[in-house]
Amino acid sequence: MSNNPIKMNKLRQIIRLYCQGTGTKTINGMVGTSRTTIKKYLRIWHELGITHEEFNSRSDSELSVLFNTPAAKTINSPRMQELELLLPDYCKRLKKKGVTRELLHLDYLSKHPQGYGRSRFNNAIHTYLQLSKPVMHLDHKAGDKIYIDFAGSKLQLHPASGPERDAEVFVAILGCSQLTYVEAVESQRKEDLIKACENALHYFGGVPAAIVPDNLRSAVTKGSKYEAVLNDEFAAFAEHYAVTVVPARAYKPRDKSLVEGAVKLIYRSIYQRLEGRRFSDLESLNAAIRSALEIHNNKPFSGRSYSRREQFEEVEREALGPLNPIRYEVHRQVMVTVMKNGYVRLGEDIHYYSVP
Repeated sequence: MSNNPIKMNKLRQIIRLYCQGTGTKTINGMVGTSRTTIKKYLRIWHELGITHEEFNSRSDSELSVLFNTPAAKTINSPRMQELELLLPDYCKRLKKKGVTRELLHLDYLSKHPQGYGRSRFNNAIHTYLQLSKPVMHLDHKAGDKIYIDFAGSKLQLHPASGPERDAEVFVAILGCSQLTYVEAVESQRKEDLIKACENALHYFGGVPAAIVPDNLRSAVTKGSKYEAVLNDEFAAFAEHYAVTVVPARAYKPRDKSLVEGAVKLIYRSIYQRLEGRRFSDLESLNAAIRSALEIHNNKPFSGRSYSRREQFEEVEREALGPLNPIRYEVHRQVMVTVMKNGYVRLGEDIHYYSVP
C-alpha cells in the first residue's frame, strides 16, 4: 500500500465502518474496495491490537508502514501460524455450553507457554470468526434452538390419476451445528406442521431447549413485537416434548436469518437434484428429498474441513434433551351430524355412533 491520500482515506473508512458493526459485504458496496482487500486490512488491524482511537491518531505515513511490513511479519510469524492452526478447533469448542474464551486461552497457554496474551488471543478468535466465511455464530450454543419455517417455493406432485398439486416444504435447522431437516407435506396446517416438526426432532435424535417458528399461523395465533400468542395445539405439542417455543420477533430479521439462509441453500442442494423428476405421492418425494438431504448435511462447509453432520456429532448431539418415547397425537375438531335415528356421524366418517 503506497502513501496515497485516497487509499489512506479508504482505509480509514473501512476501519470506521467495521467498528460501527458494518459487515464486509456492505463495506464493499459503500467504499468500493474488494472484499478480499477489506478482509486483509481488517486482519492486519486486529493483529496490530490497536483501538479505533489509536488507529485514528496515526498519520497516513504511519498507517502505510503499519499496514505493510510490520503487520505482515506479525501474521507470518511462526507463533501466529501455530495459533492459526488451532483456531478451527477452538472455535468449535467455543460452541459448547460452559466453554469461554478465557478457558480456551488458559488451555492454549498450558500447551504453549510462550503463546500470545489474552487480548491478542481473543483478537485472533474474533478475526477468524469474522473473516473466514463464518458458518456459525457465537449466539448459537449447542442444543439451544431449532429454527423452523416453510420454503417459499413449493414442489409438485403428479398423481397417476387427477391433476397435479403443490406440496409444501418444511425446513428445520439446528442453530449450532446447522444440521438441517427437510420434509414435503400436504399443507401448512397445524396437523402437518406438528407432524413435520416432530419428525425433525426424531431425525435429530433429541430435543433442543427451544423451537423458533417464524410466526407461522399454524404455530402462532397472534404475532407480536414483544410477546406472541401460541396456537393451543402447538403449545400442547411443545409441552409433550418439554421444549419452549420462542416465536421469531416481528421486525427482528436476525431471529429468522438462519432458517431463511437454510431455505436458500436447499434450493440449490435439494431442489436442483429433484429437477426434472416426477413424483406421484409424498412418500416417493420425501424419499428423494432424504437422499439429497444426506448429501447436503455431509458436505463440508464452504472453506471448512468438516460438515454439518460432523459438527452435530461432535458438539451438539450430546447437548440435546431426550425425546418423549410416545408420539404426539394431534387433536382434531370435526363436525357432528345428528341423524334422525338417534345416531351421530363424525365428520366424513362412514360409521355411526349411538348417543344418549
